[in-house]
Amino acid sequence: MTIPDSLQYLALMAGCLLITLPLEFVLGARVYRRPLRLLQAILVTVIVFSIWDILAIGAGMWSYNPQFTTGIMLPFGLPLEELVFFVAIPICGVLTYEAVGRVLSWARALTRRSAPEATGVER
Repeated sequence: MTIPDSLQYLALMAGCLLITLPLEFVLGARVYRRPLRLLQAILVTVIVFSIWDILAIGAGMWSYNPQFTTGIMLPFGLPLEELVFFVAIPICGVLTYEAVGRVLSWARALTRRSAPEATGVER
């Protein structure tokens, strides 16, 4: 199956979300189960980088290849794909961060259980 050029950017973002989705269920990242905290985590990123992009686009500092975007433009000339990027990538980052934290806590717990008691008596 070939993805049309205009949907490749969105497909890449969907792929990132799908690849990190198992972290929620397999490793218990608990990111999607706390939607308010997730919203708080990504809201600043979305706002700051959307403004940054809008200013850069308006100043002619960069643009987006129309071949690889849907052509759907949000207010102030921000491509839909860019907003999706600002939402998807922080979600993937938070999922990864939480999953790594869970794995490290499991590793610490295993280390504590397998370490000999500090009683001063050798076994």
